[in-house]
Amino acid sequence: MFRILVCTMLVLPAAASSASAKEWARKMFEETRHDFGTVARGAKAEFRFKLKNIYKEDVHIASVRSSCGCTSPTIDGDLLKTYEEGAILATFNTRSFYGQKNATVTVTFDQPFDAEVQLQVSGYIRTDLTLEPGGAEFGTIDAGVASSKRLSISHDGGADWAITSIKSGSRYVEAEAVETSRTRSRVTYDLSVFVRPETPPGYVKEQLIIGTNDRQTPEFPVSVEARVVSELTVNPASLFLAALKPGQKVKKQVVVQGKRPFRITGMSCDDDCFQFGEPSQDVKPVHLVPIIYTAGDTPGKFSYKIMIQTDLGAGVVSEFSAFAQVLDVGPEEESKDNLTARGSKRDVSRPAFDEGPLRTEEE
Repeated sequence: MFRILVCTMLVLPAAASSASAKEWARKMFEETRHDFGTVARGAKAEFRFKLKNIYKEDVHIASVRSSCGCTSPTIDGDLLKTYEEGAILATFNTRSFYGQKNATVTVTFDQPFDAEVQLQVSGYIRTDLTLEPGGAEFGTIDAGVASSKRLSISHDGGADWAITSIKSGSRYVEAEAVETSRTRSRVTYDLSVFVRPETPPGYVKEQLIIGTNDRQTPEFPVSVEARVVSELTVNPASLFLAALKPGQKVKKQVVVQGKRPFRITGMSCDDDCFQFGEPSQDVKPVHLVPIIYTAGDTPGKFSYKIMIQTDLGAGVVSEFSAFAQVLDVGPEEESKDNLTARGSKRDVSRPAFDEGPLRTEEE
């Protein structure tokens, strides 16, 4: 009796420590479950489980795996510094599998501490409905130019099946379906998808909801993806400067690219915390522009808009966003370097949180 009691007392703290170690990693994810719903065979079905490093320590994703071949996971950004964002992309295999499918995607972290987070994926892949190709993928298209893609939708098993409606989540994306064949066993439609010319530059990711007269599964989605580019593009379009102490400086660089050779004539921001490197006077399609940011005295999160002027004409002006965090440095605050040094000396055989929980920037 005495031995059983002692064993129980040892197991419970270990279980509590394990749960605690997972919790810090789980907090970075926006969501940990996704249901694709009912999708056609061959349809493109992807979901990004977004995560953001809310801690002062760097976070590293060591690996990702799936419990089922119906879902293939990949890592988008394995090393995340403070406030950097990444994602686990879960791709549903709608060509090789059918019926109800469920998968557990396990994400393993090895920095700053060891942890695992499990993401749940589910969906139903139809066998009587086929989409070819799997979605309307436009690739890169020019702003101001109308573009279209054509897909084929086939339904097996009933001569009376019909598409009754098409709903779009964006006023810039439209579609129409035209019946091309009808027999006793199969009905086929051509689906034409259009991206309107007034679509603003940026990434378009929408879903068309196709309505049918099928009472059991009256709707199914069709994905639409496009990247609309303007005369000028800036990479990155959203620039994270850093989490800095007051008065601290950081130097970054952006790439400005045009469809034809150009010269940068000036850069400006409504805040004097920026210094811009002297732009090259060469006429070329790609320019590298250095930017120096000096953190102010007021702590908090700050966002800015930076304008780029060129010799392409008054109507061709590009802008991009930049944001930074100015830290509130108190006398009792521990430096990030000290935290990292302490964490690097830990005994990996012990629970990670024996050394204290990670700290967010707000703490």
